Amino acid sequence: MQFHHQGYVSQDPRTVAAAGTGIDRPVDLPEEMDVLIVGSGPAGMLLAAQMAQFPTITTRIIEKRDGRLELGQADGIQPRSVETFQAFGFAERITAEAYNIAFMNFWGPDPENPDEIIRTTRTEDYGLKISEFPHLIVNQARVLDYFAEAAAAAPGRIVPDYGVEFLGLTTHPDREHPVEVRIRYTVGERTGQERTIHAKYVVGCDGARSGVREAIGRTHVGEFAAHAWGVMDVLVNTDFPDWRTKCAINAKAGNILHIPREGGYLSRVYVDLGEVAADDDHRVRQTPIEAVIAKANEILHPYTLDVKEVAWSSVYEVGHRVTDGFDDVSGSSDQTPRVFLTGDACHTHSAKAGQGMNVSMQDGFNLGWKLGAVLTRRSPESLLRTYTDERQPVAQQLIDFDREWSSLMARKPEEISEPQELSNYYLGTAEFPSGFMTQYAPSMITGTDRHQALAAGFPLGKRLKSAEVVRVCDGNIVHLGHHATADGRWRVYAFSDVSGEGLRDWAANAAPLIAGITPVGADPDAVIDAKAIYQQAFEDVVLLDTPELFLPKSGALGLIDWEKVYTATPNTWTDTDLFDARELSRDGVVVVVRPDQYVAAVLPLDAITEFAEFLEGVFLPAR
Repeated sequence: MQFHHQGYVSQDPRTVAAAGTGIDRPVDLPEEMDVLIVGSGPAGMLLAAQMAQFPTITTRIIEKRDGRLELGQADGIQPRSVETFQAFGFAERITAEAYNIAFMNFWGPDPENPDEIIRTTRTEDYGLKISEFPHLIVNQARVLDYFAEAAAAAPGRIVPDYGVEFLGLTTHPDREHPVEVRIRYTVGERTGQERTIHAKYVVGCDGARSGVREAIGRTHVGEFAAHAWGVMDVLVNTDFPDWRTKCAINAKAGNILHIPREGGYLSRVYVDLGEVAADDDHRVRQTPIEAVIAKANEILHPYTLDVKEVAWSSVYEVGHRVTDGFDDVSGSSDQTPRVFLTGDACHTHSAKAGQGMNVSMQDGFNLGWKLGAVLTRRSPESLLRTYTDERQPVAQQLIDFDREWSSLMARKPEEISEPQELSNYYLGTAEFPSGFMTQYAPSMITGTDRHQALAAGFPLGKRLKSAEVVRVCDGNIVHLGHHATADGRWRVYAFSDVSGEGLRDWAANAAPLIAGITPVGADPDAVIDAKAIYQQAFEDVVLLDTPELFLPKSGALGLIDWEKVYTATPNTWTDTDLFDARELSRDGVVVVVRPDQYVAAVLPLDAITEFAEFLEGVFLPAR
């Protein structure tokens, strides 16, 4: 963590000084605003935390509840999400309170007594093998708390406007604030009062029954599957030996997905309630909790659950649906979208693959920095059209994955020919649920793979897979990607050639290009944060001989930033250095990374013209 660059700081450095709209922020909703976020779920709260990094933008977030969420439905946190939490500054704290999934065990019928279950497989969780971040279980409410804290501590000082319900919207393209939104107060002295407010952009983060989706005429495409599950968060006494280990249980009586929760005692249990009749008309959702508990005991035989308390429960039918468009213009014109959909408002599926909250947050991360770049006039409005282009295919991939996983989970014992099939699928598809298989197609913000061979370990369109490096200024081993905080800036990682002369030439040519898109009076790294990584040992690098691009002077005092120069170090997983571990050219290579941590371009050190062309396609000239 870096601070003091604006002067000495004695308080918690995670709370930075208010700026712009964060100073004297009005308590009541203004008549006009730049961005209105509807809904304070995972996508909405991440989006608020991101927009709070842009204090010149007026952003408000409305929520019809009267306060913070207390019982969150989602709880699975995939490694990509923890990686995102790190960018927002709270990965270590939420990991400390979460349940860390180390193993997943699989249970099936005892061949000698099919009415009873036995453990068939014990597998290490995939999160241990493919990321430096863990696979966690923690209440969605706590995730929202952390994002709320990040939003309130950022320069924009964004806090949710609770007790405000979205009623509808109308778009007037010829106005400066073209989206007219009708709202109603739901709590307090103003209960029932309606108002009209105006925004440049509206983001619907308001769940599966989204009013924003309905207002822009988008529809869910897909159907409910004819299978129901009961889910409950419970405190129990039990003789089931794997109660504190994640388990998939397949029994003659049905199926259970069991997930231990944070705190050491709480667990979530998904209980297979079987096929749903065609004429059920959702009556299965009225299944009493006593029946769900009884079914769980039937499946677990010969083990029993003595349920002491039910913290939360629900019954749902598996549904797989994707909205026909993620904004108000996609698929019909080249106009700039003004209304966007995120999370459950545009994709719904079962909960058993642990994807809903995770994918929703990545929707918000993808959109947030783009809104910030357009509204601060760093990038053209056409950037906003990439949101649907990138996130809609991801949602469809999620639906396809979840449909297969749900089908496997719901099978009867006689339908299983290979006992290891479920565990093999769980491990074999690990990178997808972890969040690491997302790969964005070439666009104005993601280049082609023409030079991919120069950095094969950093695939275009995929999130930058971090690696350990040595920080030259102090010799500490740190993760290169962990400095990519969610501040809306792009990162450029310049991996040096052997002699360093190629890097020096690149920096000399790149510096004026970067300056040309940096606002007048701003820090030199306000838009692009450039870092150098040398091949030699850190003690052989003369830090102050590094090009000035990598030693910028920032903040009110114009202090040198010493923490942008690194050298390669043996990789934790492979005992090879970073250049070998990520298959980087020893002739040097430049890797450009977007604010949401996805690789945007891979270029040779001598391809300065291509670098300039890339910048011209993404950024507007500085003002």
